[in-house]
Formats: sequence, structure tokens, C-alpha cells
Amino acid sequence: MTQRFSFALHATDGKARTGMISTPRGEIRTPAFMPVGTAATVKAMMPESVRATGADILLGNTYHLMLRPTAERIDRLGGLHKFMNWDRPILTDSGGFQVMSLADLRKLTEEGVTFRSHVDGSRHMLTPERSMEIQKLLGSDIVMCFDECPALPAPRERIAESMRLSMRWAARSREAFGDRPGHALFGIQQGGDIEDLRGESAEKLRGIGFDGYAVGGLAVGEGQEIMFKVLDYAPGMLPEDKPRYLMGVGKPDDILGAVKRGIDMFDCVLPSRSGRTGQAFTRRGVVNIKNARHADDPRPLDESCSCPACSQYSRAYLHHVFRSQEIISSMLLTWHNLHYYQVLMQGIRDAIAAGRFDAFEAEFHAARAMGDIEPL
Repeated sequence: MTQRFSFALHATDGKARTGMISTPRGEIRTPAFMPVGTAATVKAMMPESVRATGADILLGNTYHLMLRPTAERIDRLGGLHKFMNWDRPILTDSGGFQVMSLADLRKLTEEGVTFRSHVDGSRHMLTPERSMEIQKLLGSDIVMCFDECPALPAPRERIAESMRLSMRWAARSREAFGDRPGHALFGIQQGGDIEDLRGESAEKLRGIGFDGYAVGGLAVGEGQEIMFKVLDYAPGMLPEDKPRYLMGVGKPDDILGAVKRGIDMFDCVLPSRSGRTGQAFTRRGVVNIKNARHADDPRPLDESCSCPACSQYSRAYLHHVFRSQEIISSMLLTWHNLHYYQVLMQGIRDAIAAGRFDAFEAEFHAARAMGDIEPL
């Protein structure tokens, strides 16, 4: 069993990279998509079903778990892996983003953030040290630094001030994390959409030294064009021999464009959330199963997909159970979407290894441009 965390690049095609992250709990093929298990569950899925879609790693949310059931309780019950019955790698975010977006009455200082829980109004303080402590109690394999990130667009002064605070917090996170063989700590680059601030952030992070690096502060409302513009330079500022993780992304075409620009890891609630709202990702774009056109359609969602929703059920059935608000609708559509994402990632990895990423990208866009199959 590997005792250390390591990353090996296997092939590159332009800036696109494929490789392997090794952890004591298993290997993660990159580029990797991490399904989000916010409260120690990927909604509407059993852990073994998530694994069956091809997922190598899940993401858990520090903020949600610290409030309910609490990190201390999870620790007493044997850690997050045992608690949620997932024996493969888990990455936990630091809680910073959720505090900013969900908590009530939050107050930001040099020390950290005080806030009231969105669950019951109780008061909490989250600091870099407390975030590291919580993530250690959870027992996650990849731990994220505690950071702060403003929504874009924002003035340069606000972005610079926030980024520098995050860099001071990164140093404190590193210090508090200590030496934990087999566990990894990732630094998070900030700097909004301003190139020199991204450069300053990357320099600070490289000086501190991390096991991996995230590009943070994107997918916060700036739109794909600005995101890609930042990704044209940001990943290249980070060490080449360490994994690069784009937080909170995203849509299939966002993922493809980010891989093309040198990103190795992704997470997003989109496949599971969309499944619960009747949206299914297919090679030919997004299908809205609630539309009346599917009511009498005996065909599968996607005839080339081998997931249970496609191989065992018709569009008509999926339409019916969604309209009837049956729980199986969320289960089948979430499984389908997670399967679609993992098939996409495998296709990306194979294309990079074969040196045909550009051709793969062109085929992806061509299939989506066709739109859904003709109604019957």
C-alpha cells in the first residue's frame, strides 16, 4: 500500500494532461471528476452505485458536516469513509466558500470568520486552524486550505486584499496541517480575473509548498469567456509536477475547455442536482425529461449509454416518474448524469494518451450541435 500521496503525469497533448494521483486509499485517474457528497452522501445514490459510474474520489463539505452531524461525532464513529461507506479517496473543501455563500451574519477578520449556522442559527468560528482540525477529524485524504473568495466582478482592491488574506491563511493552514503521511494539503490560488494578482498568489503558494494546487475564485458568476481567459494563464503559474484542481466546475464544455488549458481535477453539483430537476446530460446535449414530447417515447434517453436509466427504462417511463415526483426519478437520472460525466472523463483521458485531444473536442461539440433525437 502506498503510504505517501503522489502524482505522476503519463501523457500530455498540448496543455492537456493525463496521469495518476496515488493515495493510500486508491488511485485517482486524471483528469478526474469528483461527484459532490455534500452531507456525506451523493444525493439519491448509494456509494457502490457512485463507484459503478467510474468515480475514483468523492468530495465532502466541511461546512455542512461541521454543523451536522459535527466532525467530532463523525470522528467518534470512525471517520468519514466508514461513516458514509466509501473506502476510496475523499477530498474535503475548507468551508470558506460555504460560509461566504450560505451562513447568516458572518464577520470576516484576520483571525477567521464568525458566522451563524444556516441550520439552527448557532454561532461558530472558522479559522485556518479550525478548518484543518475539522478536516483531520473527518479523515479526508485531500484537505483544502482555508480561503476567502469574492464574487466576480469585483474591484481590483477588493480582489487583491482578499487574495493576500487567503495567502496568509494558506501559510497558517500549512502550519496547522503539519506532517500527515498519506494525506495531502492543497493550496488555492486566488486573484480573480487579474493576471498579476494570480501570479502573486501562485508565487506565495509555491513558496509555502503544497501537495497540489487549486485554481479558486472562478465559477462564481464570471461566465465561461472570462473563466477561460484566466485559465489561459493561471494553471501554467502552478507547479507542473503537482495536480491542478479547478474548484466548482462544471458543465461538460467547461470541463473540456479547462482540460485543454491544463486542469486535472474537477467537482460540481451539476450532474446530481440536474438529475433531481429532470435534466439529463447526453452526447447530443441536455434533455429535459419533463417535456411532454417524451410521454409516449419508448426509446432510451441515449441509446449509446450503458447506465441503468438508459439500458432498462424508456423516456416515457422516466418522464412519468419525474412528473409523478417518484424518488426513482432522482435515482435514475442522477445515476445517468454521473455515468455520463465519468464516460466523458474516460474519453478525455484516452484522447490525451492517444494524442488526439483536439479531434475529441471537435467530435464532442459536433455531437452536441446535433441536438436531441427527433421526436416520434
